Amino acid sequence: MSPENVPPPDLPVVWRPQKGRIVAYGFAALIMLGAVLMAVFLPEPFQIADRIAVVALAGLVAWVLHLLGRCRVEADERGITLVNALRVHRHEWPEVLAVTLVEGEPWAKIDFADGTTVGAMGLQGSEKDRTVRQVRELAALIRERAEAREND
Repeated sequence: MSPENVPPPDLPVVWRPQKGRIVAYGFAALIMLGAVLMAVFLPEPFQIADRIAVVALAGLVAWVLHLLGRCRVEADERGITLVNALRVHRHEWPEVLAVTLVEGEPWAKIDFADGTTVGAMGLQGSEKDRTVRQVRELAALIRERAEAREND
């Protein structure tokens, strides 16, 4: 099936990586479990403040992993929302021009009418065929719903 023949999905739709989420949340859980166990079994010279610090540091690492695991691209009737590690971008359909996925890039990029390009960390290049399908679905939505075009 050629990219132009991919039908747009029903809205609302959420695209998110599978492997990245499993790794991020798996490691976060493992780190928290290890920190709690370490805090419980630390030998006597360590005080309660040391134990709390161990768990707090693990909590900070788990929070950073959560920021990576929450990445996604959401599409609804009004537009798209890009939830990246540190920022959330919301754009209406008329602002969206195109989505591209270049082989070897870590994630897809979305071009907007104001000249900006934003990486969509929810469309991970490492998931190859799955991400290609997701990018094609998003491209079909852009063709169907976006009104702004470069040559307007």
